[in-house]
Amino acid sequence: MRIDILSLFPDMFSGPLTESIVGKAVDKGILDINVTDFRQFTTDKHHHVDDTPYGGGAGMLLMPQPIFDAMDHVEQEAGDRGRVILLDPAGVPFTEHVAEDFSKESHLTFICGHYEGYDERIRHLVTDEVSLGDYVLTGGELGAMVMIDATVRLIPDVLGNTDSAPGDSFSNGLLEYPQYTRPADFRGMKVPEVLTNGNHQLIDQWRETESLRRTYQRRPDLLDNAELTVAQRRLLADVIDEETRG
Repeated sequence: MRIDILSLFPDMFSGPLTESIVGKAVDKGILDINVTDFRQFTTDKHHHVDDTPYGGGAGMLLMPQPIFDAMDHVEQEAGDRGRVILLDPAGVPFTEHVAEDFSKESHLTFICGHYEGYDERIRHLVTDEVSLGDYVLTGGELGAMVMIDATVRLIPDVLGNTDSAPGDSFSNGLLEYPQYTRPADFRGMKVPEVLTNGNHQLIDQWRETESLRRTYQRRPDLLDNAELTVAQRRLLADVIDEETRG
């Protein structure tokens, strides 16, 4: 996969995208990341990339020219623009399902805004407008890093264990079950006996039950849209009954 990032602050990406899982994916040749400083493409003699909005108002807007020219550069270098993602608080919420969708692409381009917002014409370049959440950051760089990390880990061969990603929270619409490692007894806190008996059928059932329990306790809203099997619905009914009775 090729990832292009248009940003005014390219140095922000040097650490997060060169270390850990993402960095290893780059080293393996699975991932190619390119950061373009779109200030370098402005035709303004003072190197400005923003201006005041027509009609008045607070703040400054990113001008279309630098971003359009930077996108032309990406297209010349890569042969296409790829799927173009605009980081915007008004975009659709970023979720695990969005990350899964992005991970199937061969080329992603992220536009990281700054200042008050964008000239509306910039959206003509865009295929997806995505928001990290219902809050405002000083720029789109941190949001892009989060989305890239969540997306890249879903690409085949990026994670060492192919079973890791499918079992994570949100991958099946539910929160992940509790997990334990050695020692079996730490300061009186013991690992559930079912996990140590070697009966994988019982272990799987326990994990499914506890995944449903944790989702019910912490994010019951997820259950509204979760596609549960008949067996899972029975387990959930038992969980709700247990939790109600205390």
